[in-house]
Amino acid sequence: MTELDFNPLAGARPVGETARILNALREEHRAFRSTFGRGFWVLTRHEDITAAFQDPELFSSSAVNALDPEPRYRWIPEMLDPPEHTAWRRLLRPHFTPAAVREREERIREHCASLIAGISRTGHCDFVTDFATPFPSVIFLELMGLPVERLETFLTWERAILHGPPTANAERVAAMGQVTAMFAELIELRRAEPGDDLVSHALTWRLDGEPIPEQDLLDLCLLLFMAGLDTVTSQLSYAFWHLAAHPEDQKALREDPGLIPAAVEELMRAYSIVLPGRKLTRDAEVAGCPMKAGETVMLPLASANRDPRAFADPEKVDLRREHNRHLGFATGPHRCLGSHLARTEMRIALEEWHRAVPAWRLSPDREALEHAYGLMGLDTLPLVWEV
Repeated sequence: MTELDFNPLAGARPVGETARILNALREEHRAFRSTFGRGFWVLTRHEDITAAFQDPELFSSSAVNALDPEPRYRWIPEMLDPPEHTAWRRLLRPHFTPAAVREREERIREHCASLIAGISRTGHCDFVTDFATPFPSVIFLELMGLPVERLETFLTWERAILHGPPTANAERVAAMGQVTAMFAELIELRRAEPGDDLVSHALTWRLDGEPIPEQDLLDLCLLLFMAGLDTVTSQLSYAFWHLAAHPEDQKALREDPGLIPAAVEELMRAYSIVLPGRKLTRDAEVAGCPMKAGETVMLPLASANRDPRAFADPEKVDLRREHNRHLGFATGPHRCLGSHLARTEMRIALEEWHRAVPAWRLSPDREALEHAYGLMGLDTLPLVWEV
């Protein structure tokens, strides 16, 4: 058993540094135990990480951050195991199917094009602040029936929840309380005056023939809030950082927009953002390591998706890569429910940006920086282009 002082929490490091650290660890250790914090295991290779995602009986989702084995919260359905998770997933699925996303595509494209039109004339932007954040966030707020004009407040809460240490963090706990209180008010409004948003639909759901308890509805809303305001923002930021730093790939997409769907998959593989965790339900030997019931395990997607045992030349971003069975959306029963929406938003962003913005590049005046907590993301991405 190898023990290392591996600290997954990082802020303001050069883009790609977290992936480089994970690459080195993967090639030295199939698995190891980090002594950071309360201690946790890390699986590093595609095969073992896939197997863990597909075995919820051993790898429970009751703790989804390896640094927080005894969470004081329960995000629904992410922190549920089958069969309870299965029932919730069945209720949510109709709102995130390919057909449901297609119904929203015109609105997504309209919003995207409008944002880009305002940016393209300036010749520069901070991509994270000016586009990657408001583009998917507004779409999510409309889906949930939340007021778009409160976006900045919502983003302040989201950053406190997701962009800081997962334990012993008063700001995080306070922000979750504020989000929950906001959704409690919204639920009361929708009980009196239902709309066509997800919260209104959730009020009509039944589990085992009974209405959903309000606390469970609030736990569901809290999870959707976090997923809707951060994941696509982070994924877009890495994708556009890569294209700014690799003008040959940017040129390829500009000349052949038909490559964009495959490019979305490859950029998700090469720049996977989630560092999920699981909690062991019993003692077991995993990847050659003796793990104990109650211990947590980190399953870094960035490590799995750059594993040379699973992908040929994994460090190369190949926009024409075939049979790209990446784990960017994880796998198993908890495979990302919003994958169709995320893919559509990324595809439309690439299509519309290339249509309106000439060749862009990284600003020479400011460095792009990333952070890594439970989710990897970019703090800033300054871009410039000719106007």
